[in-house]
Amino acid sequence: MKDVKLTILKCTFDEELAKEYGVAGLTACPVHKPGEVFICKGGDRPQGICGGVWDACKQMVFALAVGNDVDFYDGTWVREKGVAIQACNDGLRPVIIKVEAL
Repeated sequence: MKDVKLTILKCTFDEELAKEYGVAGLTACPVHKPGEVFICKGGDRPQGICGGVWDACKQMVFALAVGNDVDFYDGTWVREKGVAIQACNDGLRPVIIKVEAL
């Protein structure tokens, strides 16, 4: 199996939704920072990555780890073959992740 690299690209924060629905003092993701890199060995979840990020990426990680150098969504999404851009499932402060085979 190939190793797969996860790079935290952005930690976003929707102020409007957070004001309406979030708890007082809510900020961008407290777990991850832009520029962090994680290596998935054999398709396994790397240590230190939160569950929301992993849930968003694990299907793409597995596809790339087994050597499926796919053009995700038939060229209608990301320019580079074998690369996916995902977001975690936090609707108020989603983390944006780049997933790529090594």
